[in-house]
Amino acid sequence: MAVNQFIVIGKITSAHGIRGEVKVYPLTDDPKRFLSMKDCHISGEDGVPVSDSSVENARIDKTMVIVKLEGVNDRNAAEALRDKYLSVDRADAVKDDDSFFIVDMLGMTVIDDERGELGTISDVFETGANFVISVRRKGKKDLLIPFLKTVCYDTDIESSVMKVKLPEGLYEIYD
Repeated sequence: MAVNQFIVIGKITSAHGIRGEVKVYPLTDDPKRFLSMKDCHISGEDGVPVSDSSVENARIDKTMVIVKLEGVNDRNAAEALRDKYLSVDRADAVKDDDSFFIVDMLGMTVIDDERGELGTISDVFETGANFVISVRRKGKKDLLIPFLKTVCYDTDIESSVMKVKLPEGLYEIYD
């Protein structure tokens, strides 16, 4: 599996004010990372940079982050960045020892203790209480599995395999 060199950390949703600030919806589990960030990239959804940038300052505003990017000095320039993404080099990404980047989980093969291979991870999203992985299965509806240590007990990024022990009745809901 090819490792993506860039990690998407936020989506620019709109301009904020008239001085070139942008509103960013954080796509990271710690929005505070924007407060100390210096270098970043303006990118597409895949994280591949369209241009390089630097963060002049940032602040958290409710569920959004207000970011002032270097060289973006008015509302028109900020508005031109709408629907673009902010990404960072993998080496600069903030990661705990016991966590994974979502981009690294996509495409992993999911194997259940009882049923064998279930399919591949097509999406990972947060529900509020926890993350959920969406497993694409051939000819069947996607299977949604809570990403909990008691369910997804072995995630091996190197071999691109996740081992799971599905809770009783979960598989049957999707059949």
